[in-house]
Amino acid sequence: MIRLNCFIKANAENREQVLDHARQLTAHSIAENGCVAYDIFASATRPDVMMICETWADQQALDAHSASPVFAQHVGAIRSLAEMKLERFEF
Repeated sequence: MIRLNCFIKANAENREQVLDHARQLTAHSIAENGCVAYDIFASATRPDVMMICETWADQQALDAHSASPVFAQHVGAIRSLAEMKLERFEF
């Protein structure tokens, strides 16, 4: 399995737009083949920080997700509005 933690830092002006894109991406992603888990978490102490935590069954499922038009649309929008940092773990 593959776990991705995508840390997002958005200023107050862009936070709601970023969350909207993250919610739409999550709704689409959890229905994809091979998606084990996909969720959004907001920091309790820093309102500008959130994280998308996703778990995929294998690399093939992650590749299909990353190649989807919905992924390109929403991740592109989030990148234009906020800073992103990705961590990857395999288990």
